Amino acid sequence: MNQQEFVKLIAPFKDKLFRMAKRLLVSTEEAEDATQEVLVKLWNKNQTLSNYSSVEALAMTMTKNYCLDQLKSKRVSNLQIVHNNYSDRAATVQKQIEDKDSWSWVEKIIEKLPEQQRLIVQMRDVEEYEFSEIAEILDMNETAVRVALSRARKEIREQLIKKHNYGIA
Repeated sequence: MNQQEFVKLIAPFKDKLFRMAKRLLVSTEEAEDATQEVLVKLWNKNQTLSNYSSVEALAMTMTKNYCLDQLKSKRVSNLQIVHNNYSDRAATVQKQIEDKDSWSWVEKIIEKLPEQQRLIVQMRDVEEYEFSEIAEILDMNETAVRVALSRARKEIREQLIKKHNYGIA
């Protein structure tokens, strides 16, 4: 596979690799480094990439594993999911503030979820991966992914309801 073919192959999902790395590592610079490392590893495997059913799933798995290795090497225990892409340009200022506040609460709740649930919420609700892709990337049963996502969403919902109903009898 030549360089142009390789670029065409990875172009559709390279931004997803960066976003996943950014969510896991938080630092933009570290995420850029992680993405570059994964792309170099993929380039080194370019002769055997056609053997994989989904190069994107392989790349996402490599990114996840690389980032987790980086975090373990730094002995960082808390992963953060940060989502900065949310905005509603047509909304009023008050609505924008309310939305930002709500999203801030959702982020805080997600940060407290177990690592696996955080990754699944990130991949399904933010990156919009299919359950089968998440299962392949995380090396899980598809049913287990659905259950973990359901539990994570339930916890997020319960915590938001508790927050919004605080002081209301």
